[in-house]
Amino acid sequence: MAAAGAHRPGPLKQQNKAHKGGKHSGSSQRRAGGRVPVKAQPRRRLRDLNRVDRRHQALQLRRQRKEAVLAEKRSLGSRDGPPHLVVVVVLHSRAAARDTLRLLQSQDSALVRADEGRAGGFALLCPRLKQRWHFVTAQAGDLHAVLDLAKVADSLLFLLDPVDGWDSAGEHCLSCLFAQGLPSYALAVPGGTDLPPKKRIDARKKLSKSIEKRFPEAKLFPLNTEQESSLLLRHLSSQKQRHLAFRDRRAHLLARAAEFVPGPDSDLVGTLKVSGFVRGQTLSVNSLVHIVGHGDFQLSQVDAPPDPLSLNPRVVKGQKRSQDMEVQDDSGNGADEMEEDVKVLMKADPSKQESLQAEVIPDPMEGEQTWPTEEELQEAEDSLKANRRVVKVPKGTSKYQAAWIVDDGEEGSEKDDDDDEDDDMDDDLMEEAVSQEGESSEEEAGEEESETMTVSECLRDEQYDEKMEEDEQMLERYKQERMDEMFPDEVDTPRDVPARVRFQKYRGLKSFRTSPWDPKENLPRDYARIFQFQDFSRTRKNLFRQIEKEETEGASVGWYVTLHVCNVPVSVMESFKEGKPLVLFSLLAHEQKMSVLNFLVRRHPGNSDPVRAKEELIFHCGFRRFRASPLFSQHTSADKHKLERFLRPDAALVVTVYAPITFPPASVLLFKQRSNGMHDLIATGSLLSVDPDRIVIKRLVLSGHPFKIFTKTAVVRYMFFNREDVMWFKPVELRTKWGRRGHIKEPLGTHGHMKCHFDGQLKSQDTVLLNLYKRVFPKWTYDPHVPEPVPWVRSESVLPEQEVEME
Repeated sequence: MAAAGAHRPGPLKQQNKAHKGGKHSGSSQRRAGGRVPVKAQPRRRLRDLNRVDRRHQALQLRRQRKEAVLAEKRSLGSRDGPPHLVVVVVLHSRAAARDTLRLLQSQDSALVRADEGRAGGFALLCPRLKQRWHFVTAQAGDLHAVLDLAKVADSLLFLLDPVDGWDSAGEHCLSCLFAQGLPSYALAVPGGTDLPPKKRIDARKKLSKSIEKRFPEAKLFPLNTEQESSLLLRHLSSQKQRHLAFRDRRAHLLARAAEFVPGPDSDLVGTLKVSGFVRGQTLSVNSLVHIVGHGDFQLSQVDAPPDPLSLNPRVVKGQKRSQDMEVQDDSGNGADEMEEDVKVLMKADPSKQESLQAEVIPDPMEGEQTWPTEEELQEAEDSLKANRRVVKVPKGTSKYQAAWIVDDGEEGSEKDDDDDEDDDMDDDLMEEAVSQEGESSEEEAGEEESETMTVSECLRDEQYDEKMEEDEQMLERYKQERMDEMFPDEVDTPRDVPARVRFQKYRGLKSFRTSPWDPKENLPRDYARIFQFQDFSRTRKNLFRQIEKEETEGASVGWYVTLHVCNVPVSVMESFKEGKPLVLFSLLAHEQKMSVLNFLVRRHPGNSDPVRAKEELIFHCGFRRFRASPLFSQHTSADKHKLERFLRPDAALVVTVYAPITFPPASVLLFKQRSNGMHDLIATGSLLSVDPDRIVIKRLVLSGHPFKIFTKTAVVRYMFFNREDVMWFKPVELRTKWGRRGHIKEPLGTHGHMKCHFDGQLKSQDTVLLNLYKRVFPKWTYDPHVPEPVPWVRSESVLPEQEVEME
């Protein structure tokens, strides 16, 4: 009965879809019969690890990273590694730098050795701790010295005032150091013992609170006793090292000693022998070196003198002999000189040495098929001279003969048109150059007069009024920047020159984003002098991969070597004798060649002066510094980028210049030189790319006003002033500030009125716009020689001196 009463499905039973089991990974593996692709095997193996194996693998990776950090700490400052380079930076005029150095030198069982060519520098050797330090003091107010030393420093020691921390010069120095890249650092506070105990505690709390913004989680080290200096040294040697990417992939060296040997031809150029410890990477004698602030040079040979900072001087000879034996074993395949002189590590091989060629020598006849003979050239010159003669024609001359007469007025008008086209972007710059020349001549005249005259109050007022011209120029720049913000890219149509002639290099685009633009079209002559990569990112990856995997033959990290740098001007040695740091960086492949560099920068908040495009700026890019006149453009993902006439304070912009190739990552600092010689930090950023094909487009906007408005048509005036210009620009699309789009239908009359059709009715207060575009290129104004900046004026120390002079 139960079986008979069971439910049976009827014809309306729901039919579900069958399960498709052939698309997941398990069934595909079963169908493959166990065959697994080679590329998928490692991922599958990682996926099959159980929890214990995954924990064990993570533990191993963590242990490897920890061991690498410990090995780096142990090698820095040890017998096998370079000394721990500590740069002392004074951030306040009242910070006691001499007392600090005296405390550091008074360590127990420590040897102190002073530097040869630098005042205030010394080496501290501690055989008991098996550590050695090299302390270098950066000159107060010398911005180039501070930045150059920070490029190669292992640690920075900032000296603060116990009450104020840092002054205005210290704030400027910190801004530059943070933008360039800050290595490991420590904060020391010398002095403050003359304050009462309660005020000392309050000042310390206030100082700790004020440094939180600049140095989060930083610890202040008082520096008044030998015990406190020992704690500071222990912290410097045990803290984790912060890496700077642009120096970790290049060998670099801080000169401890230098000697100049004049060349046979001239005493102004010779061989510079620079001695120091190799850092970063292995230094090859065949690679080029860059002396910061002076240029690129070649090496002739590398020597291995005795280590002057050895921890155990009694075995220096044995260590030197073993080091020479290792070098001989490594280079035993070639070099007979090694057997003759064991002090020579290696000599340059002309077949493998990098060339100093920075530019391509353009061939003016490239692409020509034939070249005329000398006779043909002479005939052409004679015919040109004959055609240039102006002949007076008597009465009765025919029209055909009169057409060949050269008119002086026509030649002058053609030249004026060409000048208008060429000076499109350079009018303001020429005016600035003329004004600067006039100012410099006036200043020189003022200096010559002041040598023979006594300064009185009325004369001081007159000298103060001389700066009014600079204020007027700055006011004019502020007005131009404000007008560019209110009316971006708008220009007035000239009345004396036809618009079709004035804007003949411009074109219209249907869409700025999607319309095509050939990057190889109408390139300037300067593009024939630069180098370009077929694939820059791939070249960079291959180069960095070779640095990480392959071992370069040369001087290893930690060796004390002497580099023979060829064809160096004597000015490099003179600057070293003056106490300025001498820093060398080895160059990677192609880094001496010129190309187009693009930097992504953002305006520094501490500077608000207007900066126009193509103004001369000072660049600090990685280990280089140079002067150039850049272009500013928007940072977008499109293939075309609009030119910006000013450096915007509210957006990141791309700066384009001609400069030597540098492989990113590399930081960049932009400075602007004042009339008094001081350098103002205006922007900071990083190197974006090396790409000459990046298209920078300048936009011009011609504006007109609706005269008569109908349903979808309007009569527009004041955009053009003759009928021919209206017909010339008829194919270009129109737009309005309120979003309407249209086109020119026909001209009306002969004074530039035109009938236009739009996609809707215009408003009476609307403005009709016409966009024109032209590709622009940077100017070739690269100059590797940057003048030394005037020291930054410390506000706390200058005011009392001025009061004394006034009295």
